[in-house]
Amino acid sequence: MNFIKKTLKIKRSFSKDNIATLYYGDCLKFLDQIEKGSIQLIITSPPYNIGKEYEKKLNIGEYVSQQTQVINECIRVLKKRGSICWEVGNYVDNGKIIPLDILLYDCFAKNGLQLRNRIVWHF
Repeated sequence: MNFIKKTLKIKRSFSKDNIATLYYGDCLKFLDQIEKGSIQLIITSPPYNIGKEYEKKLNIGEYVSQQTQVINECIRVLKKRGSICWEVGNYVDNGKIIPLDILLYDCFAKNGLQLRNRIVWHF
């Protein structure tokens, strides 16, 4: 932890001198403000749509549609050789488990992105 405290400084606003910048808020409103092809790396963990108190649970079709909209915007702002790390879990409904990355794969593929790795967390 000392290494982090000594090497990273928390900034209150964006600067090109920052090593990294984290944003909190509505991602579509934020992405709309970003120039096309300007981001090298996007790391995100969108809602899993499992009914947590901080999210509104949608039917699976609405969820995929919403995530597709966000993915398309992320791809718009991504640099040509950029990367997206899209961390999602499973959608569970009536005892049925559906891996969300499989449902969203086509959206990435249709936009010319290639799956490079799939990480499965074990608890």
